[in-house]
Amino acid sequence: MKKKAVFKKKQQEETDIQQVVNHYFITKGLSVEEIKKDAKKRKIIYSRFTRPAKSLLELAGSPSKAMKAIDTVAQWAQSRNLDYAIETVFKKWLELDRLKPKEVVKKPFFRGDPMVWSETKKKWFVVTSDNEWLEFAGKESDMEWKIVK
Repeated sequence: MKKKAVFKKKQQEETDIQQVVNHYFITKGLSVEEIKKDAKKRKIIYSRFTRPAKSLLELAGSPSKAMKAIDTVAQWAQSRNLDYAIETVFKKWLELDRLKPKEVVKKPFFRGDPMVWSETKKKWFVVTSDNEWLEFAGKESDMEWKIVK
């Protein structure tokens, strides 16, 4: 009877580990089918991720907390164009509550030229390619907001 309980616990633990490893790959942009296919073709060495996933489970206490931690680190790393692994979650564990994705900064443009707000004159200016500052006389709907890295 005791052997059945130990076997059942071990079986449950393996599924928890699989959940964490699969969730890690999902945050990397792979689907479950792709993970299985790549593991069969040996593109992914699945066993390389099981030990860190087990450690993360022990640290987090439950699969849902471990997956939430992976999500937090994934959003933080992807917003900064950084690569991450399950081990990165360990390194950032103490600062998980402070990890925030980088804010997306959008800047105004008019016909491809950047615009600048003058606080003293309370007006928008368009900076041309010849470095001339021309006062913006258009409507706000004429402005294009682009993400600038």
